[in-house]
Amino acid sequence: MARNMEIPTPVDTVEYAPVRAVDAVVERMRVLDASLRPRDGVAVFNRVYLTVTSEFAGLLGGGRFPDRGSAATLGVLFAERYLAVAEADRRGGRLPACWRPLFRLRGHPGVRPVQFALAGINAHIGHDLVLAVVDSCRAIGCGPADLEDEFERVGDILASLEERVREELMPGPDLFQVADPLTHLAGAWSLDRARDTTWSMARALWALRRMPELASDFTGRLDAAVGVVGRMLLTPLDR
Repeated sequence: MARNMEIPTPVDTVEYAPVRAVDAVVERMRVLDASLRPRDGVAVFNRVYLTVTSEFAGLLGGGRFPDRGSAATLGVLFAERYLAVAEADRRGGRLPACWRPLFRLRGHPGVRPVQFALAGINAHIGHDLVLAVVDSCRAIGCGPADLEDEFERVGDILASLEERVREELMPGPDLFQVADPLTHLAGAWSLDRARDTTWSMARALWALRRMPELASDFTGRLDAAVGVVGRMLLTPLDR
């Protein structure tokens, strides 16, 4: 099974992240947004993620996280995973399987904006957040249990991301019919279920940290499984 050798582990280059590092991540997303065409499927995901990450930065500054350093570390290393993929795509590098559907189908005329957004959320939460929890534990020097509160608070913010996607990108009442395949496709994926699975996968991966071969196999299979879901979410619905 192919490994994600071209996507660096963020913890190798990012130390325990200060709160101000979140602002730097937001700025990088803005730069990326400016470089993409508005109808680009990656741009659709990037815009909603940029909005939520900006809100996350505001909450950090407003004292909504008791341990701001740990929350910032998790938030930054999480975002770095996505930004590393975007940079690898720019360079023509090989992408993780979970992200390939979105980047390969980003211009497909039969895929609707909400599908692009959900596919990006699926890849980022189902795969990247698992690795980001482990990255953060290594950077801070703790176990997943010590990050559970931060994980839950970040998850609550991500829930607003899904809500925004469904509110802003789903068709209006005049177009949105029960028989519309998009109704069933979008309803088949749940952020709450993905979030619960992510936490279990992060704990399992952490338990394998001293068994590199098993950990590598685990992450490779997780990557592939999330990629299958992403490809289904991007099923073309229009001619």
